[in-house]
Amino acid sequence: MQKIVTWVLSGLLALAFFGAGLSKLTGQAMMVHEFSLFGFPLWFMDVTGGIEIAGAVLVLIPRFASIGAAALVCIMAGALFAHLTHGQAGMIGVPLVLLILAVVVGTLRGWGQASRLMVRNA
Repeated sequence: MQKIVTWVLSGLLALAFFGAGLSKLTGQAMMVHEFSLFGFPLWFMDVTGGIEIAGAVLVLIPRFASIGAAALVCIMAGALFAHLTHGQAGMIGVPLVLLILAVVVGTLRGWGQASRLMVRNA
């Protein structure tokens, strides 16, 4: 059952971030407006979109899923920070849910296993 839940949540996370990344890489007006509003250069929108798409792909590859989830957590932490520091506390719902989902997927995919192996082999 856990395997099914892990795959479903990974798929939802990948779908959400693939769409978000694509909207940034294609320069959708809403994304351009948001990045401009935050004072970020537009090239940063491309970088963010690329990381989102890479993370979306990585969470679907079990061996690299924890890396993808960690990258997506970082992206969402940045989004939360941007919204909160620009007076948009009411806009943190979606980034917060996606951050939590990325943490859950990372946990289910075992992102702590590498550190446990390093300690055990030391």
